[in-house]
Amino acid sequence: MTKKLFVRSSVAIGICLLFGFMGVIATQAGIEGWYPELNKPWFNPPDSLFGPVWFMMYILIGIAAGIVWSKGFYHKWVKTALYHLGFLLLLNGSWSLLFFGLQKPLLALLNIIALFILIIFTIKWFKIVNNIAAYLLVPYAIWVLFAMALNFEIWRLN
Repeated sequence: MTKKLFVRSSVAIGICLLFGFMGVIATQAGIEGWYPELNKPWFNPPDSLFGPVWFMMYILIGIAAGIVWSKGFYHKWVKTALYHLGFLLLLNGSWSLLFFGLQKPLLALLNIIALFILIIFTIKWFKIVNNIAAYLLVPYAIWVLFAMALNFEIWRLN
């Protein structure tokens, strides 16, 4: 790993974790009073699983972003890929605000559907720049797909 890649990946991981931390703040508003009272589907994982999984997702996203960024921000494909990632992080963070902060599962469901579509586009753009960076986003896409199913079921059951 080159020094440039290490530095850029570290910065990108930090940015991703910052967005994750903002999501945690939004989550705290609804997790204590509202969320435990909801009917949940049979496949709802324990609450203790979400934090570590999201932490790993943000690490993978940051590494992928660092790989893309290390190819040179002056290149239009790199810029396009990283702009997609920026919007992706905004949508990801807004899901927590909609679901937990505002307690609006339907709006959160619409948000996560848009997020999943944007993840697919981001993977496409990352793949143009670097295959490994694109593949590092696949676990995130799968996790968001699972979260989408969970969000749908919580909305349906309540």
